[in-house]
Amino acid sequence: MPDPEDTHDCETCGATVTAVDAHRSEPFGDLDPETWQTLNCPRCGDRLATVFVGDE
Repeated sequence: MPDPEDTHDCETCGATVTAVDAHRSEPFGDLDPETWQTLNCPRCGDRLATVFVGDE
């Protein structure tokens, strides 16, 4: 799991979101969803980051 202390700034709505509070979805492209997840802003739904979760 991503470090809960990590924060991401949403370029769409300006929210600062922790990795724990972000909504998760499958990654785009050919990335393995068992290894990678996309973090989305809980406020507006925009993509914040794609993170490695393979060590979970």
